[in-house]
This record gives sequence, structure tokens and C-alpha cells, in this order.
Amino acid sequence: MPLTAEQSAALVPQDQRLAQLYAGSCKACHTVQDSLAPLTGNRTQWDARWAVGEDALLAAAIQGKGGMPAGGQCFECTPDDLKALIRFMAGRDEVAK
Repeated sequence: MPLTAEQSAALVPQDQRLAQLYAGSCKACHTVQDSLAPLTGNRTQWDARWAVGEDALLAAAIQGKGGMPAGGQCFECTPDDLKALIRFMAGRDEVAK
């Protein structure tokens, strides 16, 4: 069953640094249904994207895609940070609730 926007907004990365990066950039769109971004933790929305592979998702995050600006406007994010954030948002890593 898909997550609601409220359930998505309650998810937080376990890693404190990633949690701060997520709160400062990704969360603004990935917890709002009307943004058209896949909701954090909603594997129903992420599974098709995940199927293209982590490298393709990372490239899209770095370059920007659709309404998402390059790097997701996370100016402090390294490629490794972005990869970890993608894994978190796609529901592939543990989260703190």
C-alpha cells in the first residue's frame, strides 16, 4: 500500500548528517504529493525509478530532472551523500521514525 504524504514526511534518515541534508533540501519536494516528486519511502512510486539503476538515479540527481534542480539544491551534498539520500528516499535503507 502506498504511503500518504503525512507518512512520508515522518520518515528521517538515521544518520544525523544525512538527516540534516535531507531536511534542508530533499524533504521540501519529496513529501509533497503535488510536487510530482516521488514521495520519500513510497516504494510504489520509486520502484520503476529504482529499476533504471542507482547510477542513472544519481546522474539525474546531479544533473537535475524535470522540476528537480541540479543536485536537488543540496549545495553541500557530495555524490556519495546524494546516493545515500536516494537510497533512503527510495525506501532501500533503514529510517528513523
